[in-house]
Amino acid sequence: MSQETAALVRQEVAFEGYFKVVRYFFRHTLHKGGMSGIISREVFERGQAGAALLYDPQRDEVVLIRQFRAGAYVAGHHPWTWEAVAGIIEDKETAEQMIRREVVEEAGLEVGELLPIQSVMLTPGACSESCRIFLGRIDASKAGGVFGLADEHEDILVKVIPFAEAQAMVGRNEVDNAVGVIALLWLALHRDEVRKRWR
Repeated sequence: MSQETAALVRQEVAFEGYFKVVRYFFRHTLHKGGMSGIISREVFERGQAGAALLYDPQRDEVVLIRQFRAGAYVAGHHPWTWEAVAGIIEDKETAEQMIRREVVEEAGLEVGELLPIQSVMLTPGACSESCRIFLGRIDASKAGGVFGLADEHEDILVKVIPFAEAQAMVGRNEVDNAVGVIALLWLALHRDEVRKRWR
């Protein structure tokens, strides 16, 4: 795999609106040897993201948010999705700083320690966005309600859910976004050690 290389030949902006699409032209090594011809791919440029599954170790509860998602609607899925708090990392901002800002904006909570879970490419064939996922310690007794920024047209329901029920929701495909599923399954694997750490 160390021999796998790619070279950018050129690029051009194909579309720029709320988001941007860039057309890239590449050459890359082939598994059977040699180099490919020049190939072009449009890439959706959205920025880099972060997300946090909010967890209260004393109450053994998670906090999930629910909001309308245009992509889910267009794909024929239920357009309101259960999710972890997430956002785009702004210039001169760390993923952790963004998470702390978004937890206040989207859930009306303060988050304590953030434990890294995973950094993932969400759709590497079409989008440059990666997402750094964390587990965030919160006090779930203070959670609930409707939040979001009016100028961003956010209408975000915040709900406290027992850990066991959140796991059942994954099993019933009621949490059907990659970040939410990854974070909840990670917590299922590491819950005992997290609860010991966060006594």
